[in-house]
Parts: sequence; structure tokens; C-alpha cells
Amino acid sequence: MRHLSRWARRVRSDEGSVAIEAAIVLPALIMFVCLAIAGGRIVTSGSKIDAAAEDAAREASIHRTAAAAQGAAQAAAAESLNDQGIKCASTSVSVNAGGLNVPVGQVGTVTVTVTCTVSLSDLLLPGVPGAKTLTSTATSVVDQYRQRGD
Repeated sequence: MRHLSRWARRVRSDEGSVAIEAAIVLPALIMFVCLAIAGGRIVTSGSKIDAAAEDAAREASIHRTAAAAQGAAQAAAAESLNDQGIKCASTSVSVNAGGLNVPVGQVGTVTVTVTCTVSLSDLLLPGVPGAKTLTSTATSVVDQYRQRGD
């Protein structure tokens, strides 16, 4: 009987269980934190790229020619991304300036699409891609009574 009670105490003992629990839970917790950081970076970068697209569309809509609108949109998007601290591995700005050619008195629009590849490689998280490409499109109205380009 005595032998049985010693064995029962050993089985019920919690020695070493904290280390085992930590070894099981800690990697999952670290992975969760890294995924949260990656998600946060993607969401934050997405909203900043939205703002850059809006700035570029507004800047393009106040120019008179498609060529001037394209140059102004690219400069505005680059400046906006730089001001907000976004470092894109690659950036492209596409402008649809068809609204600059509508007759005076009619409403025209300029649409700008900004594409930015955000790096995630510094997170060193398995399963997370090294970069994520984010795209945002914004439209700005051209003043209907302003003189248009050719």
C-alpha cells in the first residue's frame, strides 16, 4: 500500500510541466505576434497607399493635358508615399486622364491607380511571403468649367 501511495504522488506531481507548457505555447505565441505585426503593416500600408492615390488623382485632375497629368500624378504619389514613410520595393502609377478631353461644361474625371510592393521579409516569419503588392485606385473630378487640354 505504501508503494502505491508513493507512485500516486509522483504521477500527480507538477514538476517540469511549466517548462513543457512553455515549450508548446511559446512558439505559437511568437508566431501569432509576428502574424499580427505583418497584418498591421499590410493594413497601415494599404491606408497610406489609398492616401497617395487620392493625392495623385487630385493633382492629376488640375492639369490640362494627359502628359502633364501623368507626370504630376507620379510626382504626387512618390511624395505622398515618402512623406508617410512607405518604402516600396517597386511602385507604379497609372493615370486614366480621359476626363481632361471632355467638352467644357461636362463633368470629367481622372482616375489614378497606385501599385506598391511592400516588403515583409524583415519579419522572418515562416509562411509569410517576402513582399505583398498593394493596389489602390482613386478618382477626382475635373472642374467642368475649366479650359481643357488637347
